Amino acid sequence: MKLKNLLIFVCVTCILSVEIQSALAEGDVLTNSHSAVRPEESPFQPPSFSTSPEPISSATPAHLHNDLWQRIRNGYALQNTDSPLVENHEQWYANRPDYVRRMTERAKRYLHFIVEEVERRGMPSEIALLPMIESAFNPGGFSSANAAGIWQFIPSTGKNFGMKQNWWYDGRRNIVSATIGALDYLQKLHGMFGDWELALAAYNWGEGAVKRALDHNRRIGLPTNYASLNMPPETRNYIPKLQAIKNIVDNPASYGLELQPVPDRPYFVAVNTEKNMDVKLAARLANVTLDEFRALNPAHNRPVILQENSEALLVPVDKAETFQTNLANNSQPLVSWKTYNSKKGDRLDKLAARYGTSVETLQSVNGLSPKTSLTHGQMLLVPANEGIEKNDSRVFETPTTLSGKQEPAKDTRYTVSRGDTLSKISRDYKVSVAQLRQWNGNLSMLKPGQRLIVAPDEKPLLATRTDRNHRKVSLKQKNIKDKNKRKGTSQI
Repeated sequence: MKLKNLLIFVCVTCILSVEIQSALAEGDVLTNSHSAVRPEESPFQPPSFSTSPEPISSATPAHLHNDLWQRIRNGYALQNTDSPLVENHEQWYANRPDYVRRMTERAKRYLHFIVEEVERRGMPSEIALLPMIESAFNPGGFSSANAAGIWQFIPSTGKNFGMKQNWWYDGRRNIVSATIGALDYLQKLHGMFGDWELALAAYNWGEGAVKRALDHNRRIGLPTNYASLNMPPETRNYIPKLQAIKNIVDNPASYGLELQPVPDRPYFVAVNTEKNMDVKLAARLANVTLDEFRALNPAHNRPVILQENSEALLVPVDKAETFQTNLANNSQPLVSWKTYNSKKGDRLDKLAARYGTSVETLQSVNGLSPKTSLTHGQMLLVPANEGIEKNDSRVFETPTTLSGKQEPAKDTRYTVSRGDTLSKISRDYKVSVAQLRQWNGNLSMLKPGQRLIVAPDEKPLLATRTDRNHRKVSLKQKNIKDKNKRKGTSQI
């Protein structure tokens, strides 16, 4: 009888196993398992404006929709590590409660979107905490390697993952596209190395560097796990730093810390506009502060949002209807700036007087330092109407530089590595070869270990804009356009 019951149990178990496997459609992911190949381009887009409330995702149990931190804790899947390095980072954060408060205050805007996308891909929820160690959730931060955004993409990697970068716009700071790009990249790395610790090391150190370290250990018969690799200090501390953040999120009170509450619901929604407009005007249309609008839309380098660069604007969920209504009812000009190509002999003080503004305003909106001298043909933004923002030097601030132990300060020098060329370095730092030579004593040859100036005080121009408007205009409009052309200006 016991044998008969055992056979029945085995048969039922086999049948259930077959049914479960057949119920999984191609591409479905079981909990705690991850694809070993790079995923398709994410179909996710932030929800567009709608007057109806956003539905709760069926992927998320209803009882978790009060506290996003608890939802993250419930999704922990990475192996825990315990080492003196972890303790050092725990102590660093514990000694800086104000830093943690500011970081989690910034995180509340973006974290729900990131967690949703991480869960959709079946990734460990710890991945959603990575921006804490990359940028402290500072969307406008730059690092010593010219990395930008909350996920800290360098220019070349950002371009590889479809992030547009030019004088007007830096897609590495776009919250949606950078998050999708970062998760795509991490899944690609996980597929390459088959291990999340190695994938995270490659995200920080570079996939080529991790491959070389693995090959070296294989050649000399050493283990090939993360802890056994010879790596730079920053990468050696990368996993311990994430573990420290994970531990603090798991039990902040044990470290004498308090996390800012983050509701488990969407913070922002996407609204579409087919028109160019001032950043400040867009903030007013949404009835939010300029700081709040820029925190959600940090990719714009200038005070004007060009439609050709912007995928969509993000506004708080409860401000979407306000934005659309105010935009529809607005009768004032949407853009108060125009482009101007500098001429020989131009100076900022002369241009400021001509356009009824201040030197500080021109420096602010064009990302120029007080030491900057204009070059012939350099494109600038100037007021379209005299007197605009004359006494406001904070019309538009350039992105901030990461500072402090966890937020490395911007370094304007670069250490030459083997195989580097002036053209490669110029592409990475968005400057010209001629500028590199000028800043470094007209150098002609590079040597490994040589230190180069790659960024002066001012932010280099990334691109120039050409007028794409070929529509017919009235005779009066044409006369105005011709007059502006003679002056070197162009309406946006």
